Amino acid sequence: MAVNLDQALVDVAIDLLEKRFPGEEGIAAAMYTNDKEILTSVFFEPEWGSGMLCAETGAICEAEKLSKRIVASVCVSRQTGSSPILILTPCGICQERLFHWGQDVEVAVPTIGDGTKWDVKTLKEVQPYYWVNAFKQPDGRK
Repeated sequence: MAVNLDQALVDVAIDLLEKRFPGEEGIAAAMYTNDKEILTSVFFEPEWGSGMLCAETGAICEAEKLSKRIVASVCVSRQTGSSPILILTPCGICQERLFHWGQDVEVAVPTIGDGTKWDVKTLKEVQPYYWVNAFKQPDGRK
């Protein structure tokens, strides 16, 4: 497996977190497209109502708008301005969205025992029993 996700992408997400949410709680994401363009976005939590959007959502929509394929994604978070920056595995909804580009999309996941460090997993590794697999033929066809 060729690894696309790297420290440079993680650093872009951290830089966005620091700039957009200086000294406060926040969540930011960065993604590589197949042509190595970087797309970024932040979480959206309106003051009223339940319309929160995950940090990955904006970059996912941007990729679709530009007809680009996402190959790697990282999401970073901190709970307060003085909290350590943590790596977040994509939530189930974002995994579903990222599966649009296939099971080999790479995502950053926190290392076991230290959420400030990261490892690379494919969506297939994160979600080996993805529900769509039930509809595929043994040769991979739908």
